[in-house]
This record gives sequence, C-alpha cells and structure tokens, in this order.
Amino acid sequence: MSSENSNTIERVDPPLTGSELEMLNSFLDYHRATLLWKISGVSDEDLRRKTVPTSTMSLLGLVKHLAYVERYWFQRRFKGENAIFPWTKDDPDADWRIEPDETTESVIQLYNEEAEKSRRIVEASSLDDLAAIAWPDGSSPSLRWILFHMIEETARHNGHADLLREAIDGATGE
Repeated sequence: MSSENSNTIERVDPPLTGSELEMLNSFLDYHRATLLWKISGVSDEDLRRKTVPTSTMSLLGLVKHLAYVERYWFQRRFKGENAIFPWTKDDPDADWRIEPDETTESVIQLYNEEAEKSRRIVEASSLDDLAAIAWPDGSSPSLRWILFHMIEETARHNGHADLLREAIDGATGE
C-alpha cells in the first residue's frame, strides 16, 4: 500500500507454528492491524467519502462498524454484558455512519479500545467457553467459533477497504 504513514502501523505476521489460541489471536491481530494500515495516510475528508456509487460505505465507517462488531461478539454475545450500540430497529446501519461530531481520531481510538477489550476477554477465557447469550435454538458458539468468525469478518472487511482505498488514491495492498 502506498501511503506516507503506512509504516507507522505495525503488522506482525502470524507465526507459522504455535498453540491454537496463539494462532487465532495472531491472525485476528494481523487483520486488525491491516485495517488500520489500509486507512493510514488518507485525509479525513477521504476517509469519510463514499467512493463506490452503489454503496454508502466509507473507510472510516468501516472502522467504526468493526469496532462495534468487536463489542458485540466479545462483550455482548460472549460475556453477556449490557453493551451499548448505535443501531436501532429504525436505524440498523448507524454503526456505519460517521456523525458530524466524530473525528477520525475518535473512531480509531474506539476501534483500538474495543480490540483491546476483546483481547482481555480472550486472555481470561478458554477457547471452549460458550457464549453467555445463546442462539434462538438454545445453542451457544464457543469462544473458538467467535475468534474464527472475527478473523473472517475482519478479513472480509479488509477486502472492502482495499476497494475503497483504491478508489480514493489508487493504493492497493495485501
């Protein structure tokens, strides 16, 4: 990715060997860092710009959305905490929208804080622990499932970030 600030984001390649927990955490952290790497060096105006005509998605909105995805899966779903979210039945996509009072720094800080809370929850748990909030059929995903899902979710949105970033300044990356 060609960006003046891309070298300020440290992306650590996941190890080739390690425990299951180490591998899952490493892959998720790699994708978390990749998201921030993909937005580095982009102006505030461009981070908010919707660059794909058929979508309302912006780079900064994507970061905000993933912050709330972290909160939802680890704090709400897994721990059963009464976490707060911006969406409602009438406004289900509020987590994608950047409000006028939100800054780039505040959205990135939110993302980093939510990822850190998720890391602490994982550290204090076992991969076989079940989510506190079950599916409608009564079954519950394990922390292992949630980590796999978060890797998939973050990696998928990194693909979206590639397209959005390329539309802004032509920068591409892995």
